[in-house]
Amino acid sequence: MHAITTGAERGGPFGRGRSAARAAMRAAAPGTGFRFPAAESSPLGTRRARRVRAHVVALVLMVLAGGALFGNGAWLYAKAMLGQWLLQHAWSESRASGAPVKPWPWADTHPVARLIAPAADADELVLAGASGRTLAWGPGHLDDSAPLGGAGNAVVSAHRDTHFRFVRRLVEGDELIVELADGARRHYRVRERYVADVATLKLPRTTIVPTLTLVTCYPFDALLPGGPLRYVVVAEAA
Repeated sequence: MHAITTGAERGGPFGRGRSAARAAMRAAAPGTGFRFPAAESSPLGTRRARRVRAHVVALVLMVLAGGALFGNGAWLYAKAMLGQWLLQHAWSESRASGAPVKPWPWADTHPVARLIAPAADADELVLAGASGRTLAWGPGHLDDSAPLGGAGNAVVSAHRDTHFRFVRRLVEGDELIVELADGARRHYRVRERYVADVATLKLPRTTIVPTLTLVTCYPFDALLPGGPLRYVVVAEAA
């Protein structure tokens, strides 16, 4: 008790003089301790509290960002799965009716054939046209090329990291099968593969032997899409 009153009498951090300290002690109820006025928070404690709050805010923001990314990824995955189911349904109806069937009312494309690569374990629906919107859903048949399964050179394009991932595994002699809406199948064998610059790439529309040409971006492991190179696989009717 002597140390406490001495500190107060000397005008310590609590700002009391001798008479004020003694009056406070006399006023205290028996058995209770001396009640000092509340001291101000130290600068160290304030900085620590600010750091804690900053860490909490950062953690909350990270959780919210992760949840947003997860939700967006889940939505894209669900959308892709639903789109593929609708395309398969449209293809089944087209096979049954013999007429083109849109996968959804506002679609600007429809399935025109199946492309099967047994050696690469690939089975893809080919869609009419090769616009950016179409290629988001599957391989697209170039309108200016020959009809699929017919005479001439039918050209099909797709993205290297989705529907044409299997193309890198094809080698000379591998079989490719094109199944048409009427159920007929055309068989091809890979004749050659090469890389070309898109600015100089020229694919013939007419060929002596019915031909199927697959085109995708290159390199396959490129970090950014849309480079100038294309990977080309040429197959001829077997």
